[in-house]
Amino acid sequence: MSQIQKFLFDGLPVRGVAVRLTDAWQEVVQRRAANTESGPYPAPVVQLLGEMTAAAVLMQSNIKFNGALILQMQGDGPVKVAVAEVQPSLAVRATASIVGEVTPGAGLVQLVNQHGAGKCAITLDPKDRLPGQQAYQGVVPLADEQGAPLLHAADVLQHYMRQSEQLDTTLVLAANEEVAAGILIQRLPLEGEANLAGSTAAPTDEAREEADESYNRIVTLAQSLQPDELLGLDIDTILHRLFWDEKLLRFMPSSSDPVPHFACTCSHERVAAMLRNLGKEEADAIVAEQGQIEVGCEFCGRQYQFDKVEVAQLFKPAAAQPPGSDALH
Repeated sequence: MSQIQKFLFDGLPVRGVAVRLTDAWQEVVQRRAANTESGPYPAPVVQLLGEMTAAAVLMQSNIKFNGALILQMQGDGPVKVAVAEVQPSLAVRATASIVGEVTPGAGLVQLVNQHGAGKCAITLDPKDRLPGQQAYQGVVPLADEQGAPLLHAADVLQHYMRQSEQLDTTLVLAANEEVAAGILIQRLPLEGEANLAGSTAAPTDEAREEADESYNRIVTLAQSLQPDELLGLDIDTILHRLFWDEKLLRFMPSSSDPVPHFACTCSHERVAAMLRNLGKEEADAIVAEQGQIEVGCEFCGRQYQFDKVEVAQLFKPAAAQPPGSDALH
């Protein structure tokens, strides 16, 4: 079963989250493999998408946002776009669109950023939007401040957190077909509402220096974690191996705390709304050519069919619509 664990370092302005996705991630991989049109993801895409999914869960659990967190990377390589989405319940789904040949051992540059046009976007889409409220989105290139391409998903997201959130954050990520896992280490402020001591006074130079040393020590320990350890060990063992000499305070999960799990938010109603946005003329043209409209969800593989009568019904005035039904086609 997938796991997540939050923790603090007692007396230090540093917090962390560790995640290990097993059943939730395997559902993503297996659904793609069962798609007879696309076939399974190549191993490099599994690694990239798995690392993105683990990172998205880490970030969602860290900010406690009441809405979807959507992590997206897109560019000019054989992977046109890769998306991982996490709901407040820690329901996860992920997909990647492959438009070219993926070579064995390909990394982020070869997959998404071959000609330097790749970008990473993080969208926070509120669950209950107020009138006129828009989703927040931050976008960064897949390159550092000097324009050099970033080589790993973790590098991109650390760069994003520094550029967009001004937060020192370290991520260690790994993924294969069975497990997508990661650990996030983040520095806490020394003053203001979010600091551990609750102090509003400006920190001294000595306090800042001690905080720097503490954060750097924790980061060095976290970055010593090897991919095979991250993929093969449970969270308890990882935290003990890394931080056995630190005063670690773990937040023990309760039965009501969310656990990462696979779930898709697609529905017959959402697909119908998409077809309405497509327009009656184009929808009718598809029906005339194919006899029906069939739409497949790229995340879960579910197929939705609309015949001629159903398509016509979509474009009737609201007053002429028959009573709704919960049945899915």
